[in-house]
Amino acid sequence: MSGHAQQAAAGAGWGMAVSATLHCLTGCAIGEVLGMAIGTTAGLGNGVTIALSVFLAFIFGYALTARRVARTGLPLRQAVRIALVADTLSIAVMEIVDNAVLVALPGAMDAGLGTVTFWLSLGFALAVAFVVTVPVNRWLIARGRGHAVVPHAGH
Repeated sequence: MSGHAQQAAAGAGWGMAVSATLHCLTGCAIGEVLGMAIGTTAGLGNGVTIALSVFLAFIFGYALTARRVARTGLPLRQAVRIALVADTLSIAVMEIVDNAVLVALPGAMDAGLGTVTFWLSLGFALAVAFVVTVPVNRWLIARGRGHAVVPHAGH
């Protein structure tokens, strides 16, 4: 475990987990909204729309972390590797929960992009996914994984 990972693991608390999950939520939300908007507008089936949303959530989640890591001076290739290690489980949990909630909500997957139902359902699903993912990130960080491996400027 690197010195940074040891330091993060030693200080792993709910605040750090919430911060890591908010970061994850940002990428997931961008991908989810974009995927749902494309799928809904194009009239794609629910399965294809969900697959597109999940794919884009991973892409945006990894991209945001890799961008942040690259700002610390690490080469982009190394930043991408760190993002893959740091975010995969967090994004996966968030996407599983988020999409399970969307599928379970009556009318959510059939709501049009311009409806209140669409936006309220998506917001609710992401909020539930956030709550479920915070303990996952805390567990990862406490073990020197997840965002514990993400270098920050000034460290």
